Amino acid sequence: MTTAQPAAGGEEFDLGRLIAERGAERYELHARHLNHQLPRMLHTIGFDKVYERAEGAYFWDADGDDYLDMLAGFGVMGLGRHHPVVRKALHDVLDAQLADLTRFDCQPLPGLLAERLLGHSPHLDRVFFGNSGTEAVETALKFARFATGRPRVLYCDHAFHGLTTGSLSVNGESGFRDGFAPLLPDTAVPLGDLDALARELKKGDVAALIVEPVQGKGVHEAPPGYLRAAQELLRGHKALLIADEVQTGLGRTGDFYAYQHEEGVEPDLVCVAKALSGGYVPVGATLGKEWIFRKVYSSMDRVLVHSASFGSNAQAMAAGLAVLSVMENEEIVAGARATGELLKGRLAALVEKYELLSDVRGRGLMIGIEFGRPKSLKLRSRWTMLQAARKGLFAQMVVVPLLQRHRILTQVSGDHLEVIKLIPPLIIGEREVDRFVDAFTEVMDDAHGGGGLMWDFGRTLVKQAVANR
Repeated sequence: MTTAQPAAGGEEFDLGRLIAERGAERYELHARHLNHQLPRMLHTIGFDKVYERAEGAYFWDADGDDYLDMLAGFGVMGLGRHHPVVRKALHDVLDAQLADLTRFDCQPLPGLLAERLLGHSPHLDRVFFGNSGTEAVETALKFARFATGRPRVLYCDHAFHGLTTGSLSVNGESGFRDGFAPLLPDTAVPLGDLDALARELKKGDVAALIVEPVQGKGVHEAPPGYLRAAQELLRGHKALLIADEVQTGLGRTGDFYAYQHEEGVEPDLVCVAKALSGGYVPVGATLGKEWIFRKVYSSMDRVLVHSASFGSNAQAMAAGLAVLSVMENEEIVAGARATGELLKGRLAALVEKYELLSDVRGRGLMIGIEFGRPKSLKLRSRWTMLQAARKGLFAQMVVVPLLQRHRILTQVSGDHLEVIKLIPPLIIGEREVDRFVDAFTEVMDDAHGGGGLMWDFGRTLVKQAVANR
């Protein structure tokens, strides 16, 4: 075994030293070389923190103060940060020095991960591994079109399936789509509207319907019975059902997949990613039925008709295997269901207490907190001021003091929405529920009591919103 040697005239690479020497430049480096609007936004809302380390559901800053993570990297950190089992698996796979990505052999880890993932996925037979959620969706779109011989995929209003061109074509939010046309010939239908679905299917050119069983934007669940009825309509027209479980899958909603909450639903294709990574190595997976894969890969000439350069890499596969092992051994799904019920129940009990709080909804540890127009004149006038400047400002007014005063990281559920989405690591328990509910109650008390600091910040947001028009 050889060890890395420094390049001629240079020093041996030392990651720890590099971070120690340049880490303080993080926001400046990002502003100079990456998306310059991100540090600008973080500075504006006071989210420009410097986190030194993380473990489980917590971050720590340089002063040793802890921060509760109720965002989980938009769902990536399902097991929290740096789970010891996942860390060990990655150390082990690196130390094994496997002959990875030769392109012309079959390594064991992809097959083992596919086998284990399919064990949680009744009625599905094969897996394609890519590198992200949007790649998993792109794969499903390609497979559905090829398998059915039809061009059009239906999606739901307000859906989010990714930001590459194909997945953007089934994105139900115009803010993401604007300026990127022409996209693929896909069509939106309202979530839960079976008549609209039937009208589109009658045109005879629909390959599939892609749907999030619980939409990430706004945390809206498909109505009871919708997925099964949609499935029957689709099958009657020889079209496919694609379940996008990139955010909702792997225990997030209290079942392994969110579509499993409804009896009899058997999607033809399922997309997963995020939590499968263990928070370390990007990975996406598209699971599908045997006949679809056999049609796409119909001969040896088509063996590479759909592939990914880094798909099935050993590090990603090891992380995925470790994640599934932890989920089974530590009963993560049942824990997420129980903790989610506790958190949702305690928050729902506050709706009658606070007139600015209009709804608490969701499943498992995917919970939406929605704010709405108050009844009292004083609060209504302030609410109207915010709404006139930009919808969504009140939710941002809640998010900021949760971080600044209570060291709890959350975020709004989407642009122009008065909804905060909670998607914490699935490992949280009663202690974290208590901390969040206590902090949220204090912030809502402040908002309803006319607390100066909170509404002063609201006026700052109004000025910024007006200036950005």
